Amino acid sequence: MWKQSPPSAQPIVWLCVFALLLGIGCASSTRRAEDALRLRQAESHFDIGLDHISKDRVALGLRELLHAESLNPQSPRIQQALADTYLMRRKPVKAEEHYLRSLKIEPTYHESRLNLSMLYTHLDRYEESLIQTSILVDDATFPRPWRALANKGLAEYRLGQFGEARRSLELGLDYREDYWPTLLYLGMLEVEEGRQLEGLFFFRQVLEQKPGLEVQAQANYRIGDVLIALGKRERAIGHLRAAVAQTPGGSWGLKSEEYLIRLR
Repeated sequence: MWKQSPPSAQPIVWLCVFALLLGIGCASSTRRAEDALRLRQAESHFDIGLDHISKDRVALGLRELLHAESLNPQSPRIQQALADTYLMRRKPVKAEEHYLRSLKIEPTYHESRLNLSMLYTHLDRYEESLIQTSILVDDATFPRPWRALANKGLAEYRLGQFGEARRSLELGLDYREDYWPTLLYLGMLEVEEGRQLEGLFFFRQVLEQKPGLEVQAQANYRIGDVLIALGKRERAIGHLRAAVAQTPGGSWGLKSEEYLIRLR
């Protein structure tokens, strides 16, 4: 007499596996939706932060950017915006920290590297600036090499490497002949090497670009200084007065005012 075989447990096992996979799939889908929502919220706070900053509400802007970072700490763009904002608040250590974070996340994030090189130059850390600008100059994907070359040339100039500075700046001029930082630094280099008239030419080129009052005041100050050296006192006074009028409370305006006092 045949014994009846027990019902197979296999369908039950597969049913359990299917239910488990369904649960995992639902959880995974939920996490993806939550991640997408978090990224959208980060983008929203980022945009609000930039809007505040554009309207000179820097403290509010920084608060929004920090909230955006908490939602998406792996965004190089948010890290760079934080760095730029800390620079506005004269906190270079915090700015450097966020530029480096941005580059750790995305080593080819060009704007962060460029701004970091400018920060290092401002802090008189010229060797470190050269490292960053050299990376940019050697990167064929960087769309504005003249900006990196200007920073590189300035760092080389500050280090007394005049030959290297001239090569960098003249190459930058080949890329774009109306970039005022290149023109300004070439003028400084010409004057440093005793070519006063060549320096005047470049400083006047800076004024023609109308780069902003602070830069125009610096160019006028430098023109005035060269004209004094050339014995053209009255013309020099005119440029120094122009610098004072352009930025009466700024650094170049104050330097020009002090210069005028010495000429009396």
